[in-house]
Amino acid sequence: MQQTPPPAPPLAGRRILLVVSGGIAAYKTPDLVRRLRERGAAVRVVLTGGGERFVTPLALQAVSEDTVYRDLWSLTDESAMGHIQLSRQADLVLVAPATANILARMAHGLADDLASTVLLATDKPVLVAPAMNVRMYEHPATRANLDLLAARGVGIIGPDDGAMACGEYGPGRMVEPLAIADHLIAWFAQRDAPRPLAGRHALVTSGPTHEAIDPVRYIANRSSGKQGHAVAAALAALGARVTLVSGPVRLTDPAGVTVVPVETAAEMLAACRAALPADIFVAAAAVADWRVDGAAEQKLKKDGGGPPALRLAENPDILATLSAPGPERPALVIGFAAETNDVQTYARAKRQRKGCDWIVANDVSPATGTFGGDRNSVHVIRADGQEDIWTDLPKTEVAARLATAIVDHFGNGKI
Repeated sequence: MQQTPPPAPPLAGRRILLVVSGGIAAYKTPDLVRRLRERGAAVRVVLTGGGERFVTPLALQAVSEDTVYRDLWSLTDESAMGHIQLSRQADLVLVAPATANILARMAHGLADDLASTVLLATDKPVLVAPAMNVRMYEHPATRANLDLLAARGVGIIGPDDGAMACGEYGPGRMVEPLAIADHLIAWFAQRDAPRPLAGRHALVTSGPTHEAIDPVRYIANRSSGKQGHAVAAALAALGARVTLVSGPVRLTDPAGVTVVPVETAAEMLAACRAALPADIFVAAAAVADWRVDGAAEQKLKKDGGGPPALRLAENPDILATLSAPGPERPALVIGFAAETNDVQTYARAKRQRKGCDWIVANDVSPATGTFGGDRNSVHVIRADGQEDIWTDLPKTEVAARLATAIVDHFGNGKI
């Protein structure tokens, strides 16, 4: 009787480049290498000077059964541009532990040692497992660096809460090797899974518009663009080709997304029309309702005669225009309704008035901190009467749930 061969290990054939930076958690990396190799991965290590203070190259070489790379200026390794080869030969680059220092260097594109040069030169996915003192982790500079890296598509594993070598307690502990190995298994499984929106074009608007009063002043609103950018990133992650038409924001462009920067509502409408045809349109931008009719060509001055009279004209209605029946109308049109009171009532009326399929209503009254913040609470109202309520979630999670709902919509046979 022929025996069935055992199943392949979950990371069989995967090539992982492990960058070990200089934190106390580096002492766990020999165990991490061992766990990854037990699961079938081939692991090659880049060790920083700081990392070498906590773990020896010999230990990492013994468990990886491969050369440990340390020196950007190595005559032998760099004779064939070794840092470029290292950065391209792996399926995934993992930085563990990822100290505050190496995260800052990654965020700002520094490249003056082997590890930072490899990270800047790689064209492969990068995951980081942060490890540092809780105060360092919670410092605004570190948080900003992590946000910037996440916006560029870098995956973040952890950190965990717990006691630290310095005696403090809180978030900042590197995730344990077994959990990192499990995360990588799940990451590869998700990457290799079918991309349910592949072949579909999604058009997303984001941010405010700026309507000129004169060359130095404008009418706008408080939108940060965080929710619209998160929606674009979530749709791209599910395989859609995404065009993001964005008003002026202070955000990094989402990875894998085509960004069209605009300033005014008229420019936004023109860019949306130019991007058609699209299967999906998500109008997340907070477009100014009015513009100044005949903006001044020179700066308006105070001359003692009182403020100038501003004559306003109505801006084009982007959502209603793209919702209108016609051959280029996207199959699914989703609007956003930012309200400060009677949120659901106004949103239902707006959906009918604009002709869109769904409306995502959120409360942007000052007490909520929605405008400019990182969290949101929304009602998703659909033409068939179905409503979903998602309360106090990160904007990235709201985006992920909306993207999943879009997948379900098309999966139910909707064209």
